[in-house]
Amino acid sequence: MQEKKLLIITYYWPPAGGPGVQRWLKFAKYLPQFGFKPVIFTPENPSYPLTDESLLNDVPKNLEIVRTKIWEPYQLAEKLNKSNKKFKAGQFDVGKNQSWKSKLSIWIRGNFFIPDARVFWVKPSVKFLKKYLKENNITAIVTSGPPHSMHLIGLKLKKNNPDLKWIADFRDPWTEISYYKHLKLTKNSDRKHRFLESEVFRNADLTLATSFTDAENFRKNGANSVCITNGFDEKDSENSVHTEASNHFTLSYIGVLEQLRNPEILWKVLDKMVQNNKYFAEKFRLKFVGRIDDKILKVIQSSSLKNNTHNLGYLSHDKAVSEMSHSDLLLITNFPEKTSKGIIPGKIFEYLAAKKQILSFGPDNADVAKILSETNAGRHFNYSDEEQVEHFILEKFEEWKNGKAENSNQNIEQFSRVNLTKQLAEVLNQIVH
Repeated sequence: MQEKKLLIITYYWPPAGGPGVQRWLKFAKYLPQFGFKPVIFTPENPSYPLTDESLLNDVPKNLEIVRTKIWEPYQLAEKLNKSNKKFKAGQFDVGKNQSWKSKLSIWIRGNFFIPDARVFWVKPSVKFLKKYLKENNITAIVTSGPPHSMHLIGLKLKKNNPDLKWIADFRDPWTEISYYKHLKLTKNSDRKHRFLESEVFRNADLTLATSFTDAENFRKNGANSVCITNGFDEKDSENSVHTEASNHFTLSYIGVLEQLRNPEILWKVLDKMVQNNKYFAEKFRLKFVGRIDDKILKVIQSSSLKNNTHNLGYLSHDKAVSEMSHSDLLLITNFPEKTSKGIIPGKIFEYLAAKKQILSFGPDNADVAKILSETNAGRHFNYSDEEQVEHFILEKFEEWKNGKAENSNQNIEQFSRVNLTKQLAEVLNQIVH
């Protein structure tokens, strides 16, 4: 059977770090098993917020990667205000933490770079790819966003060649993402964002969502949408999971934690527990692995949790996976708004693979809660469930103290990268044919 070529247009690619890069890195790794030959189109000189050299080991050796240069305005933005580096990762200072420079930078970012600051790569990419697609007999493309500028490349290529099959992959929503309302958009800018999003939904042959709710919302807005979640790669965790006893009961957060997803209720609960329970204070450890907002750390360090907190900073993906397996409870947070109930942070699937219990925060009726219920892997709380959160942590602490903490996760195979790639291939075959 002849392999079908699939061009994947993505900004994030190793050595980019973080969860965003892993979705199509893993799909590209396993798609050849299902009759597709992936080709990657990515910038030659990108400005990544995080890098992780270990992810280069996962890039298939025979994978074709096409690179062209990109110009980005981030260097200019960072000269105006060093905190603008956060924009690369979708982070913002909010509320009382916003300086006038931050406010100005956010206004410029939202109104001058639509949909985002990578928009300057659209025009040269379209020009290059028109010729490349024809010369290499590629009949199907994937655009992965954010940055949603990648979808504008797909939109222009599709309009140039209506026979081209185009799959728009939304790792996060566009105008429904929680930080969208913080962009300080003018009415004209908001209108333009929504028009471009609508154009993508109407013209893409298929719109992929990473959550059940997002897929439903995309369909309501005119998209032909299906959900294929993120997942875990068994090969990433097979050498990390262990059952050795630890001298500390460890609650770990792995990844980027910004102010908009800050579980202040948790720090309050843990601070009270440390003050009121001497044995808990002696045995409890709060561990951070990744990039944690400085202002969040400052609040924690000024509380009773100071001596219980260990901040390891950003670690390579393989080391981060290892830290998951050395934890007793794993923390995941989401934006508190109802509109964010469809966001499923990619790390939850690696948490599942680590076979540890998960403590989750976010809006009620979230897709994350559905996954935790189906897999018996933990509990989901909203940001006002103070008493229930304390009870859950104490319950897990007592199980750990009495040596009764056991892996109770179930039905997680559906989220393996191989099984998810098989799902993707089945959908692609329907589109391509």
